[in-house]
Amino acid sequence: MFELTGVSKRYGDLTALARTDLIFESGRTTVLIGPSGSGKSTVLRLLVRLIPPDTGIVRFAGQILTDDNAGLLRRRMGFVVQEGGLFPHLSAQDNMALMARYLGWRKARISARISELAELTHFPIDALTRFPAQLSGGQRQRVSLMRALMLDPDVLLMDEPLGALDPMIRFELQDELKSIFRLLNKTVVIVTHDLSEAGFFADTILLMRDGQIVQQGMLAQLLQAPANEFVQKFIRAQRGSILPLDR
Repeated sequence: MFELTGVSKRYGDLTALARTDLIFESGRTTVLIGPSGSGKSTVLRLLVRLIPPDTGIVRFAGQILTDDNAGLLRRRMGFVVQEGGLFPHLSAQDNMALMARYLGWRKARISARISELAELTHFPIDALTRFPAQLSGGQRQRVSLMRALMLDPDVLLMDEPLGALDPMIRFELQDELKSIFRLLNKTVVIVTHDLSEAGFFADTILLMRDGQIVQQGMLAQLLQAPANEFVQKFIRAQRGSILPLDR
């Protein structure tokens, strides 16, 4: 679905992403993990063309992403930003309907899609008219997810989607999200700091450091055969949070 060929990004003397070749396979969930500043959010922004690469090309569904076609191709991508990114002056349903209205969808079609997504995400119908400040943290994340899914995109990109939630709500939403991914069979790319969360969601984990991918594979591969000392230290730092994968 996505292919990076020779892609790199720098900010002055800082290498946000070293020259990278990478493929994100269609219908699979890939999780980018690593310490702050490792380059994982940079990869996500390159995929959605929020920033251009300094070198190389990014392909989406076989097309090279450019400034000229990014606006059109983004309609096939759902993007969940950190902490939801909801507009505080719009109700839940108005946040969800922004792009559909921009594209000229009829009211009946918008209403039907919102109802469908509310059922999918177990969002209460009577909360659709509430503003973000009137919603719980879990409800705001559901609205952000529904907004990303509104146009039925091919790809779902999620930047720390559950990072600001308390542990109980986060645990509940992890289960719901995984069920939704399976049901919809979307291509999913997630950024997280949490190794347990990465292992729970991922078909493939990409562990990053200083703008480079230092190891990729399933969680079991990282645990049983760490590629280097950094991978060992990263795992040790999070070992207490690693949960059984069959929860």
